[in-house]
Amino acid sequence: MSGYPPLAERMRPQSLEHYIGQKHLVGEGAVLYQMVSSGRISSIILWGPPGVGKTTLARIIANQLERPFYTLSAVNSGVKDVREAIEKARKARFFNSASPILFIDEIHRFSKSQQDSLLGAVEEGVVTLVGATTENPSFEVISPLLSRCQVYVLKPLENEDLMVLFNRIFSEDIVLKHRPVKLKEEEALFRFAGGDARKFLNIIELITNAFKEDEEIVITNENVTRQLQQNPAQYDKNGEMHYDIISAFIKSIRGSDPDAAVYWLARMVEGGEDPKFIARRLIISASEDVGLANPNALLLATNAFEAIKMVGWPEARIILSEVTIYLATSPKSNSAYMAINQAQEVVRNTGNLPVPLHLRNAPTKLMKKMDYGKQYKYPHSYENNFIAQDYLPDELKNTNLFTPQNNPQESKIGERMNKLWGK
Repeated sequence: MSGYPPLAERMRPQSLEHYIGQKHLVGEGAVLYQMVSSGRISSIILWGPPGVGKTTLARIIANQLERPFYTLSAVNSGVKDVREAIEKARKARFFNSASPILFIDEIHRFSKSQQDSLLGAVEEGVVTLVGATTENPSFEVISPLLSRCQVYVLKPLENEDLMVLFNRIFSEDIVLKHRPVKLKEEEALFRFAGGDARKFLNIIELITNAFKEDEEIVITNENVTRQLQQNPAQYDKNGEMHYDIISAFIKSIRGSDPDAAVYWLARMVEGGEDPKFIARRLIISASEDVGLANPNALLLATNAFEAIKMVGWPEARIILSEVTIYLATSPKSNSAYMAINQAQEVVRNTGNLPVPLHLRNAPTKLMKKMDYGKQYKYPHSYENNFIAQDYLPDELKNTNLFTPQNNPQESKIGERMNKLWGK
């Protein structure tokens, strides 16, 4: 309906009570809820995928704390813009003792010099920084700035969260609350949204616009799919196809299809993607999908990351292509990935089990007197540099976490482990 802003803007919540999802951060008693309730908030970085509410949460925090709110986008702001925003904040603080909030969207795109220009203002409390990023801050935010901020991880919205949003749309939105709606099937709606509230709202707007104003809106898997296929640009108008393409890229490597993998790589290259972003995903794929079936994959992917920093575009595309094809054509194994998943699950279920005495360090006389390390057998003192002894806590004896998979490299590993430990 003309005259109104888009649905995503109309449905933007104004308070924590109306904020959907992220209960681990904003639910009653959670860390950000307590900060806002106390009226005090430190500089933070919100890390999560698109459409999970990073910008909205920053605005809500500023509103509820009644702080001046300045916003910069790392895509089109330079050092000069940062300094101007800080100067405005400094002047605003003259009239208000609480430091203004400076929100920086896509802070991972800021250069080192841009991030350096923030340090003094954050350190002095001239501004409270709220950064938003879709990338791991450990890689993209300089250490001095990272050390001055708390990092909070936002998760994709659950289907239950999206259902709450759906009901709220048709009961509260100024336009759609008057429209009759029947949700016959929701699977495609949730699948295409992928936990992204903004995508979900864009899809709802697209579907409802396909019906006349006096018609009942009927939502099925078939009409959701049809509308999205007919209007791909509208559906992806916020540029989030970036995440769909990287997903297709990794899945093509995992599926051992070098042609598809190079095609999706080319899509990212032509789209101006950051080569470091692609290289990091290749490192992850080398560990998660190729793994011990070809340990050289991780070495090659890691070296490629360093190489592209030396040469940059356009030659970096050749390096990325080489690694992409190498990973796609390598034998595959996720045994390391499965092993750490299982090990973490065991830790979560069993808690902090004590380290067996014979494995403990004994740097003091008292510890030696308590038999720390006394029964430890030094493997290099035995034939073949091996001696069978227990390395797990007593409660986990004989627990199997790593299982070699059926490929030449891991078959050798399996044979050696069986020879040492027995089946």
